[in-house]
Amino acid sequence: MKFPSSLLSLTRFLLLLPFFSSAWLDFSVATNTQPQPQYHDLLHCLCSQEDAICNLIYTAQNSTAYASVLQFSIRNPRFSNNNASSSSSRTKPIAIVTPTTIPQVQSTVLCSRKHGLHLRVRSGGHDFEGASYASLSSPFVLLDLVNLRSVTVDVPSKSAWAQSGAVLAEVYHSIASASRTLAFPAGLCPTVGLGGHISGGGYGTTLRKFGMAADNIRDALLVDADGRVLDRAAMGEDVFWAIRGGGGNTYGIVVSWKLKLVRVPLRLSAFTVSRTASSDAEMTKLVDRYQRVTDKLPDDLMILVMIGAVDQGNSTKQVMYLGGKERLLRVMNESFPELGLKEEDCKEMSWIESVLHFANYPSNSTYDVLLKSRTDSPISFAKLKAKSDYVGTPLPESALQGIWSRVHQVEAGAALLHLIPHGGMMSRISDSSTPYPYRAGTVYKIQYYVAWSGEQKEVEERHLGWIRKLHEFLTPFVSKNPRGAYANSRDLDLGMNDPTGETSYEQARVWGEQYFKHNFERLARVKAAIDPSNFFRNEQSVPPLSM
Repeated sequence: MKFPSSLLSLTRFLLLLPFFSSAWLDFSVATNTQPQPQYHDLLHCLCSQEDAICNLIYTAQNSTAYASVLQFSIRNPRFSNNNASSSSSRTKPIAIVTPTTIPQVQSTVLCSRKHGLHLRVRSGGHDFEGASYASLSSPFVLLDLVNLRSVTVDVPSKSAWAQSGAVLAEVYHSIASASRTLAFPAGLCPTVGLGGHISGGGYGTTLRKFGMAADNIRDALLVDADGRVLDRAAMGEDVFWAIRGGGGNTYGIVVSWKLKLVRVPLRLSAFTVSRTASSDAEMTKLVDRYQRVTDKLPDDLMILVMIGAVDQGNSTKQVMYLGGKERLLRVMNESFPELGLKEEDCKEMSWIESVLHFANYPSNSTYDVLLKSRTDSPISFAKLKAKSDYVGTPLPESALQGIWSRVHQVEAGAALLHLIPHGGMMSRISDSSTPYPYRAGTVYKIQYYVAWSGEQKEVEERHLGWIRKLHEFLTPFVSKNPRGAYANSRDLDLGMNDPTGETSYEQARVWGEQYFKHNFERLARVKAAIDPSNFFRNEQSVPPLSM
C-alpha cells in the first residue's frame, strides 16, 4: 500500500501485565553539607571578576539556600542524599554557581580551573546516574544553567536560538507562541533540560520523520576550557559534530543552540485505548507484531510502546498523529489491526496540545501551563535505575516470554520497558553524521526502568539486581560487537573513568564504544583538540586521545 506523504504520527500505547502497582512516588531530598576549604579561593576569584555574580554563588557554608538550589533540579532522588546505607552515595558540589550571563559562565570556568576544581554542568537534572550534579570522586563546582533559559524564535527562517538551561516545556511554549505550524523534534518529558537532551542525541515524537534533536541543530555557542565563546565557525566542524550527541560536560559548556524548526500540520489526531493482555501468550503476539512492522511503517508514523504490569488488569494506549484521523485509522488498521483502533477512539488537536497530551497534563489545560513545568509538573520522580539496548532482529518468542516472567517478579512492581522504533529518516541519516550511531539496521531501542522507595540498601540492591539480571538475560538477543546503549540513558554499570581524571582511551572504550561505536575514536580526538587537559569530565566523559 502507498501511504500518503502528508501524514505524520506517533502511536504510543501501554501494554501491561498483571500484578503491578502503577504509583510513582515523590521523595524528599537530603543534602550533605560537609565543609570544603576550596570554596574560599573560588568565591574570591569570582567576586573579583564581577560583583553581581557574588549573589549567584551558593555553598553549604555561606548560604541557607544551598540545599534547595541543589535539590531543585534533581530528577533522580536516588542521588539526593549521602545515606551511608545506600550504594548510591555521591559527593556534592563545594559550590553551585547559577549564572545569568555568558560572561559569568566564562568567569566560572576560568576561576574553577585556576583553583584546580573541575566543573560539572546541569541543564535539567535528568542524568540517570546523577553525573550532572554529583560525583563519585573529587570536589567540584556545579554550574547550574537554570537562569540561562531564554528562547527566541524566528519564524521566517524556521529557526530558534534557545539557551541550554531551558527545559523542553519552555522551548515548546515559545515555539507555539510564535507559530502553530512549527515544532522542534525533541522529547516528551517537559522538564528535560535542552542542553543535556541535545548533547546525548534526543529522542522525540517525530524521530522517524525528522530524526533526533541533535540532527536538527544549525549552530551553537560553546564556552571552552580557556573561557572563549565559540560559535560553529570558530569551534570548527569537528567540535560542532561532537557536541551534537557526543555526551555533555565533555567538550565545553554549550550555552545556546540554534534549532532547526520543522513544519507540522495545524491539526493532529490522537487516541487513547485500553488494552490488557489476558495472558503472556497474548502479550507475545502483540509485541511480536509490533516489532515486525514498526520500522517499516511510513516515516510519518511512530508507534511508541510502554510495557509494564498492572494490578487490576488496566492499560492505556496513546496515539498522536500529525494528520487527519481518517488516514490514521486506515494506516493503523492495515499495519497493526491487533490494536483494534476505532474512529471514536481518536481526537483531533494542535501540535502544542499533543505536547500536553503526552506529558499527561489534564485535558482542559492551556499551553501556558508549560511555563510552570519546573515547579508544577504532572510527572513525579522516583529513585530509579535505567538501562538501554538496541534490537536489530525481532526478539524470538523465548526472549519475550523471558521478559514477561521477569516483569511478574515483585521487584518489577514499578518497572517499565519502552520500545522506541527506528526506521524512516533514522535509517537514511549516516551513522557518522552525528556521534549517535544507531541508524540503519536498528528496528527499535529498548529502554528499561525500575523504581523504588525507601532508604534501605537492601531494597536498592534488590531492584538494581532485578534490572541487571533482565539486561543480562537479553544479551543473546540484542545488538552485539559492541552491545549498544544510549548515551542519554547513562549506565555506569557499563564502565567508568578513573576518578583522578587520568582515564586512558583504551579504558574508556569499554563503555564508550557501546554508546558511540566507531564514532568514539573521533570523539576522543576532538576532545584532545578542544580540551586536552580534560578539564570537563565526569564518570563517563570522553577522554582525550592525542594524535
